[in-house]
Amino acid sequence: MIRHAARCVAVSDSAAAILPLDLRAGCAHVRAMAQSPYDTPGFYDTAVATGRHRDIVGGRWEETGRAQMAVLQAAGLLPQHHLLDIGAGALRLGCKAVPYLEPGHYWATDASRALMLAGHARELADPARLDPAQLVQDAEFACPGIPDTITHAIAFAVFPHLPMAALRRALTRLQRFPRLEQLLFTVFLVPDAAQAARPYRQRDGVVTHDLRVPYHVLAEDVAHMARVTGWALTRHDTLLPRGQVLFSARPLARSDAG
Repeated sequence: MIRHAARCVAVSDSAAAILPLDLRAGCAHVRAMAQSPYDTPGFYDTAVATGRHRDIVGGRWEETGRAQMAVLQAAGLLPQHHLLDIGAGALRLGCKAVPYLEPGHYWATDASRALMLAGHARELADPARLDPAQLVQDAEFACPGIPDTITHAIAFAVFPHLPMAALRRALTRLQRFPRLEQLLFTVFLVPDAAQAARPYRQRDGVVTHDLRVPYHVLAEDVAHMARVTGWALTRHDTLLPRGQVLFSARPLARSDAG
């Protein structure tokens, strides 16, 4: 199964069967490399049903949620702002952002709405403070139904699970928000192209890869993606869980105007 821009394109067994043996083996190899546990049928349903909604978003629930909230506040997020939490999962950030923001100012997207609803029911101190309609299923960064009032967006630990084309798609589509001041996102980096071709151990111990999850990228690749999609990019030295690197991006047109 080959993941492309948050979508999965399956090379079925029946289709593979008509290929020459060498190509058939190649398809199997690519599928094995690119397979993510999130692509497994029933993965989310099983996790929610067994109360493991926290576990499947990577562990370190409290530590990571605090880190997410801290970087947003450092970026200037105030209660009157409007936040879009991309890849919100079980609301690890949401359970902290919802009470901080004014009512109605938190929106979230994720590939699994069931996972977000589990977080809504089990993790929010006051579930009535967040309308479930503001939890939107979206695996393609289309942000359907998300209002133009969004001022800040965050995609924390999203792109390490996706091929790099997903970053380009997200940066392109988020340009539609006219009031968006800043996007925060994280990636795993490697120092150079030679090391990018091999498994790389991050400072926190996680081993990352170029062709399978968790993915790593070059800082130069991130900068190029930002430039061609119209963003001014800043890399931060903030120490984050698992050795992820934080970037902030501002729409170029609005940055130039400011």
